[in-house]
Amino acid sequence: MKALITGMSGFVGQYLQAELKKCGYDVAGTCLPNEKHSDNGIYYSMNVLNEKEIRNVLTNFCPDEIYHLAGQSSVALSWEKPKFTMDINVNGTINLLKSVKEIVPNCKVLIVGSSDEYGVVQPEECPVNEMHPLNPVSPYGISKVTQERFAQIFAKAYDLNVVLVRPFNHIGAGQARGFVVSDFAARIAEIEKSSKEAVMKVGNLHSFRDFTPVEDIVRAYVLLLQKGRKGEIYNVGSGVALEIQDILETLISYSDKHIKIQTDVNLYRPIDVPIVKCDNSKLKSETGWSVQKEIKETLLDVLNYWRSK
Repeated sequence: MKALITGMSGFVGQYLQAELKKCGYDVAGTCLPNEKHSDNGIYYSMNVLNEKEIRNVLTNFCPDEIYHLAGQSSVALSWEKPKFTMDINVNGTINLLKSVKEIVPNCKVLIVGSSDEYGVVQPEECPVNEMHPLNPVSPYGISKVTQERFAQIFAKAYDLNVVLVRPFNHIGAGQARGFVVSDFAARIAEIEKSSKEAVMKVGNLHSFRDFTPVEDIVRAYVLLLQKGRKGEIYNVGSGVALEIQDILETLISYSDKHIKIQTDVNLYRPIDVPIVKCDNSKLKSETGWSVQKEIKETLLDVLNYWRSK
């Protein structure tokens, strides 16, 4: 079996590549022209906004499965660059699916959405299942809803074998800054190497998020292209909501520094979601998936990664 990962040079792509190789796949990935990537693997230069480049990759590699990870994945950046976010996430996905239809119509395709599609969810509505109304409150969330709708239309119109996922927050070593756990860990690592006063300025710590180790997320992706149903949407998450403050305090507990926490309202998002908790029963029942890695172990992995940087 041959698997193509768009955006393989990214955080999740590296873990997915390792998981697929462990399962015996021949794996290739894409990256942007001039983008840095590891020497571990086969890479094709491809921009999802360039249909010719997409067609060339599909023709040359001829995959049995495609994991579409390439996109703009930061909620914070989506507020700064909403047009860019829509272009990459929506038009890039349209370009990919059009090319799949023309070149590898029997290929299975995983389209990666986001729990941000659900938007503001009340505590009594949690855990959130796949039938919950979509109400995105960020440009990123809107882009993912739109991407998903286009993928559903293309799958139905052209009989494409598409499986759609809505992953909740995933974390692990190698995740870039701009995401809450990596930001916390990077700043703790900086404080440990500095002689300055150990103070961390933070935004809202009282929201709850469903965090899952990235190794478990990519296992779910592979299982879903093996066992998931064509055209179906699956939540991917741990099913446990953790308060951001608890995440920060756990990370700080791994440090010898006495770190003070200061709230800065300027760091609050324009619109924040108070709680997100995944109903993963559909994923579990159809694939047998479960979380295997402890969240505390993952948090330490993230902190040690930033210490090494």
